[in-house]
Amino acid sequence: MKVRDAMTHDVRITNPDETILQAAQTMADLDAGILPVGDHDRLVGMITDRDIAIRGIAQGRGPDAKVRDVMTSEVKYCFDDQEIDEVCRNMGSIKVRRLPVLDHSKRLVGILSLGDIALAQSNGSAGKALSGISRHGGEHSQTA
Repeated sequence: MKVRDAMTHDVRITNPDETILQAAQTMADLDAGILPVGDHDRLVGMITDRDIAIRGIAQGRGPDAKVRDVMTSEVKYCFDDQEIDEVCRNMGSIKVRRLPVLDHSKRLVGILSLGDIALAQSNGSAGKALSGISRHGGEHSQTA
């Protein structure tokens, strides 16, 4: 199965100059824990509810702090025509639960989450990825 067959297609984007309050309100409206960050039609980062809590509030930043101050700027992504099993293995090894999905023109076309994968496939791919993600430490650990 291809990523495009399982991903969430309707994606809202925030920009680096919005406040973390605005980003959190958008996440609440969407019932989502992540937003891509775009600047002039270019994906420049991702911000999660955890980024807001750990890199924002826990470090004394208030609701007027800018998204750019707490976002993850090194964006890992996948392509819409990749096989889900391949992407799952990658998600497990890089320890991320969600990835932005790009087309080959590098345009954002969706988000792929472990939940999307679990709903689309019953072969255990999401569980295997979660097992890798759940190991302590690694590049995306915010408490290291």
